[in-house]
Amino acid sequence: MPDLTRRASLAGHHVRWLVGVCLALCALTIATLLGFVMLPMAQRSADDLAGLMVLSAQTWAELPPDTRSAFEDELRRTHQLSVRPDMPAPPEDSLVHGVYLHFLERSLAQRDGASAQLWRATGPEPGEWLWTRVQAGGRSIGVGFPVDRLHTRPLWGLGVVLVGSVGLASLAAWWLARRIAQPVARLEQAAAELAKGIEPAMLSQSGPRELADLAGHFNHMARQVRELIDARTTLLAGLSHDLRTPLARMRLALELLRLQPTPALIDRLEQDIEAMNGLIGQSLDLVKGLAHEAPQPIDLLPWLRDRAQLHADEARSAGASLSVSADAGLQVHAAAGLLGRVVDNLLLNALRYAPGPVELSATRVTGTPSHHVRLAVADRGPGIPAAQLDTVWRPFQRVEDSRSPQTGGHGLGLAIVSQLARSQGWQVGLSTRDGGGLIAWVELPGG
Repeated sequence: MPDLTRRASLAGHHVRWLVGVCLALCALTIATLLGFVMLPMAQRSADDLAGLMVLSAQTWAELPPDTRSAFEDELRRTHQLSVRPDMPAPPEDSLVHGVYLHFLERSLAQRDGASAQLWRATGPEPGEWLWTRVQAGGRSIGVGFPVDRLHTRPLWGLGVVLVGSVGLASLAAWWLARRIAQPVARLEQAAAELAKGIEPAMLSQSGPRELADLAGHFNHMARQVRELIDARTTLLAGLSHDLRTPLARMRLALELLRLQPTPALIDRLEQDIEAMNGLIGQSLDLVKGLAHEAPQPIDLLPWLRDRAQLHADEARSAGASLSVSADAGLQVHAAAGLLGRVVDNLLLNALRYAPGPVELSATRVTGTPSHHVRLAVADRGPGIPAAQLDTVWRPFQRVEDSRSPQTGGHGLGLAIVSQLARSQGWQVGLSTRDGGGLIAWVELPGG
C-alpha cells in the first residue's frame, strides 16, 4: 500500500526548523535584554525622575514666594517639569500605563511615604501632561511633566527587531535550505534515473565537503554500475559468440558419427566439451569476482614458491622456467584466495603467450604512504603493443587476432584479474620490460 501522505520537501523541512530556531534565539535575546538591560535601566531612570519630582516640590515649598516664579521657569526649561500648588485630587479612573510609569509610581510612593498615582491633565504648555501629588510643606503640590519627555518606546523597538529578525531569518533559512536541498534533489533525480537503467549525468562535486563527498561517491558508484553493465553485456555477447564455434563443430561431428563413428570424432567432441567447460568456468570466475573473503597475513616468499610449484607442470609443458624472488620477511594482509587467483591468472597468461624464463617477484614500492608491495610476473615474450595495454583488461579482448582458444585463449584472464583487484582496492597494470617482454603486476598495501 503506497504512502499517500504528502511529505514535506527537504527545503521546507529545513526552513521550518531554521525559522523556529531563529525565533527561539530572538525570544531569548529579547528576554535577556529586557531582564538584564532595559528593565534595570528603566528602574534607574524612574528612580531618578521620581527623586527629581519630589525634590522639586520640596524646594518650591521652601523657597520664598517671590522667587518661586523664577524657579518654576527654570525647572520647566531645564528639566521639563512643572509645579502646581494645591493640586486637586486625581480622577477616579486610573491611568492605564506601561512598565516605566509603574516603576515611577512605585518610586514616588517610596519617597513620599504614601501611595502615588499618575493621571493626565493639561499643563502650562500645549500637549498631554502627566501629574502626581507630592506632600511638601504641609501642602499637596502637583508635579507634572509632558508625555513627550518619555520619548523612548522600547517595546516598539523590540517589536521592530522581532519582526525584522523573523523576516531576515526566514529569508536566510530559505536560502540555506535551498542551498542544502538542491544538491540532494539532483542526487535523488540521478539515483532515480540510475534505478530506471538510464545513465545519469555526473554530479557536480562542489559545495560543502559532505555534499561534495556524497556526490563523488555517487559518481563512483554510477561509473561502477556502468562498467558492470558493460562488462556483463560484453561477457554475454562474447560467451554466446565463442560458444557457437564448438557447438557447430559438435553438430557436424554428430552428423558424421551417424554415418561412420570413429575415435577421432569422439575425441573431437570431448575437446569441444572441454573448451566449452573452460569458457563457462572462466565466465563464472568473472561473474563471481566480487566474492567476499576475509584478509589474512601472508608471508610472500614461501607463498610465491607455493604458487610456482603449483604451476610447475604447466611451465614444463610450455617449455618455460619459473624463478621466484622476494625480500625476506615481506608480508601483505590480503584475501589469500583472491590474491592467488590474481597471481595465477597473470602467471598462466605468461606461460601461454611467452614460453621461456618467467620471473615471479615481490618488492616493496618506495614512495607510497603505506609502503605498498608489488607482485610482478615478468616474461621475455613478444609483449603487447603500447596502444593495447589498457584495452586488454576488458572481457574477450585479445592481442591475438584469431578466435581460437588454442592460440588466443578466451580473453577473460586479465578481465578476471582486473575485477578481482578492483573489488579489493588493489592496483593492477601492464608495462613493457627493458630488453623485451612484458611485466604484469598487482600492487597492494603491505602488512
